[in-house]
Amino acid sequence: MAKEELMQFDGLVIEILPDARYRVQLDQGHEIVAYTAGKMKKNRIKTLAGDRVTVEMSPYDLEKGRLVFRHKDERASGPRPPQRGQQFRRR
Repeated sequence: MAKEELMQFDGLVIEILPDARYRVQLDQGHEIVAYTAGKMKKNRIKTLAGDRVTVEMSPYDLEKGRLVFRHKDERASGPRPPQRGQQFRRR
């Protein structure tokens, strides 16, 4: 394994910590502390407790990671409620 290779895992954000850090429970059952990747900050992607995320981790430190992707919520892609017409009547 090369020094630059990073491992990717899927997990669930269970807690938001100070200093833009998150407590993430990986699918394997381990809990780690992760921070938001620069591209997510640049594009203003917000992460909340309960979000599914992909975490990059170094093989040298398996207690820390970096959030690199927030998975879209399945409910958001489903059917949307019908839009109401104009709220006010035109004259």
